[in-house]
Amino acid sequence: KAKSIKPPSFLPKTDTMAVNNTSGSAPGSTLGTLMGVMNTAKEKWDSSGANDAMNRVAASVPQGTKDYLSATTGELFNRQRLRGVTVCFGIGEERPFYVEKSPALLIARVKHNFTFFYLNYMLLTALLFCLTLLISPSAIIGIGLLGALWVYVIQQTQKGTLVIAGKNISQNQATTGLIIFSGFTLFFLLRGVFWYALCSSGFLVLVHAGLRDASMHQDGDDHVDMVGEVPGETASFLNDNNNGV
Repeated sequence: KAKSIKPPSFLPKTDTMAVNNTSGSAPGSTLGTLMGVMNTAKEKWDSSGANDAMNRVAASVPQGTKDYLSATTGELFNRQRLRGVTVCFGIGEERPFYVEKSPALLIARVKHNFTFFYLNYMLLTALLFCLTLLISPSAIIGIGLLGALWVYVIQQTQKGTLVIAGKNISQNQATTGLIIFSGFTLFFLLRGVFWYALCSSGFLVLVHAGLRDASMHQDGDDHVDMVGEVPGETASFLNDNNNGV
């Protein structure tokens, strides 16, 4: 009897390769579609005159105000003001947390901690907001539907107009209306997430600010000058590490 000869195992199988090529091209096509939508959105944004309007608004602001806002923002979000874990929780200190019974000292402690750890507190609030958003399916679904609506409007207004109930709506009108609708929708979707994150972070911040004794930690701008016996002579105190005791 004639025996059927099987092809060697090292030869590629056409069907398997076709399936692999098809499955591999799916993410690529999805990524290409997403990039196309983003490019289309950018072109529509540029053609709608929004950039010109933003530039006119920015040009109308006085230069002094711009400089003040730039300096204030840079100082507020300075990376050096973000305290590390060791400083934030007093790792290695003798009594990093304890209850202060004196009201005056407690108020001074809370004020100092709010000034010293404010960037950590802001980061904690943002982190809790993101975590709360991830465990809120309704908010995620709503944001996804809102994004799909934006994609639909961008695709439908590629020719410049959008027809709704027999009426032609210009691209500017559609974009403006969708921005207003998005603002109200996001407020409705995220109000629960916002208040939950704000209350949770507020509670944690108050506990940390009330119990953390960080009086030994000061910013670089904090210094004490002591006047010597000779008139006009000053000596740096607790700031010059080169001076011996």
